[in-house]
Amino acid sequence: MNKSRTLFVGLMLFSMFFGAGNLIFPPFLGANAGTNFPLAIAGFIVTAVGLPLLVLTALSFVKGGARTLAGRIHPIFGLVFTVIVYLSIGPFLGIPRNATLAYEMGLKPFIADSSVALFGFTAVFFLLVFLVSLNQSKMVDLMGKIITPLLLLSMIVLVVTGFMQLKNGSLAPSTLEYEQSPFLKGFLEGYNTMDALAALAFGIVILTTLKQQGVSDGKMMRREMLKAGLLAGFLLTVVYCSLGYIGVEMAGVGSFENGSVLLTAASSLLFGQWGNLLLGIIFVLACFTTCVGLVSACGNYFHSLLPKASYKKIALFFTFISFGLANFGLNTILSVSVPFLVATYSLTIVLIVLSFFHPLFGGSSYVYVGAITLTGIVAVYDGLKAFGFKFGIFDTFMGYLPFAELGLGWIVPSLVGTAIGYGLYVMKRNPMIIQKQTLEK
Repeated sequence: MNKSRTLFVGLMLFSMFFGAGNLIFPPFLGANAGTNFPLAIAGFIVTAVGLPLLVLTALSFVKGGARTLAGRIHPIFGLVFTVIVYLSIGPFLGIPRNATLAYEMGLKPFIADSSVALFGFTAVFFLLVFLVSLNQSKMVDLMGKIITPLLLLSMIVLVVTGFMQLKNGSLAPSTLEYEQSPFLKGFLEGYNTMDALAALAFGIVILTTLKQQGVSDGKMMRREMLKAGLLAGFLLTVVYCSLGYIGVEMAGVGSFENGSVLLTAASSLLFGQWGNLLLGIIFVLACFTTCVGLVSACGNYFHSLLPKASYKKIALFFTFISFGLANFGLNTILSVSVPFLVATYSLTIVLIVLSFFHPLFGGSSYVYVGAITLTGIVAVYDGLKAFGFKFGIFDTFMGYLPFAELGLGWIVPSLVGTAIGYGLYVMKRNPMIIQKQTLEK
């Protein structure tokens, strides 16, 4: 595949990752990190960029994508796990939420807010999303050549103007959390973007796109996927650092409730009444490209499960469901979807890490099952807690797990499960050695 096609695939991948949440997190981090911004943004990039790149790298080595990877535990687990991930991050969360955010930032500031306006905006928005995702062979051209360059150009106007005009001399002091451990706080903020789950979903889109570009050889597929991932990761890093810097400079202007409020204030300060228009364009384009990526990902995955149902029909179905939820049930569905995302996130990370060590334990199911079982206990607990359940003394016990206060209580159980699984793998591989050692004792 020639360099220009690789470039456009990388730009498309960047635009799919760069949704509304990716716009909001970095400037708010910058405002709170203050003088410790370099360490904080470094921690953020490790998880917000590094984890998704690890996921894409792992998927490039697995024929069949996310389902095959999760199927190493058991085929039924692989099916259920990936269905939950695609539905939770797609039509039941990511797609409708991005559509409503596009409305709130792109149109709502200029009109009288009403359900009719939301309905009309999302109707046009989802029609365009469906049309772009419909023809996958043209997605690279539309996303990589047109939409993403427009998004980047809008971002450049905002960021360069901010660099030139937002000069407050001394930086604001860090908030308490960023003062004590800025790298760790940034690391956790990047972790909480959950972009690793998005990478798990987008992997199938990139693989399908590369096949349509004529890439069929396994080694070439991995190479091109890694190139696209590295380009997307580089662009995300540059954008995150730039947006974070705007947040650092805006901290001297005042305090802000969240990243969207901060960006709105910065745009108004830099461009006056035109600031809302520029920011609206950025949000709409960012949300649009993410929705296209998610519709395409869900369409591809469920078409692979239900080959008798065409990709077009499945994409239309998920577009329609997302449109309905964006207008009539977003808050309700968010309360249901978020716990599922919380539960599957840690499982995804453990699966990805194990995939890199797969040859060292011969791909033994003992290792996968051991790690996922103990991780799964904590993951299910975290998911149920996100639903609002209380477990009394069990809550106290789970609170004693290392890193539980950081939302990373699954780390030690996953290591213990891996060790147990590896021990069983060694025993099965060398039964005579184990038997001899037992007799000698």
